[in-house]
Amino acid sequence: MKISPHIYMINLIRTNSDDPDFIQLVKKLDADLAIRDGADHTFYSQFNKIDKIKHTVVAYENNRPVGYGAMKEFMPDSMEMKRMYTAPEGRGKGIATAILTELEKWASELSYKSCVLETGKRQPEAINLYKKNGYLNIPNYGQYIGVENSVCFKKDLINERFA
Repeated sequence: MKISPHIYMINLIRTNSDDPDFIQLVKKLDADLAIRDGADHTFYSQFNKIDKIKHTVVAYENNRPVGYGAMKEFMPDSMEMKRMYTAPEGRGKGIATAILTELEKWASELSYKSCVLETGKRQPEAINLYKKNGYLNIPNYGQYIGVENSVCFKKDLINERFA
């Protein structure tokens, strides 16, 4: 019996929020979050506008867009990770970790010292992704202070080694 291995060609492209593949994937994420967040969706969506984001990464599997992530300046020495998403057909293949690592590398290249982020408690896959990649829980910041469904994380980039 011959077993053919699955080979996944993943390409990561640095772009911005004008990218049409990025925009299409954002629509998929927004639809998913509308279901997960329920009545809280309106609150969160006001902080997730995608216009004028300078730093986005889109992942392609065999030339099909399957995931993305974005970041924007949070403080002069820190980037905020935003809008991470992997389409269902791309999950379980390390794509989200690859996107997150590429964003961290980019932030480091731009001389940022740390990354922060917020995600919802109804997104356990996201929480696991961030913990697995070295993010530590921090008190909720900014507009997320006192928001029961929010959980915030931070990762220092100073000791990271990017290949």
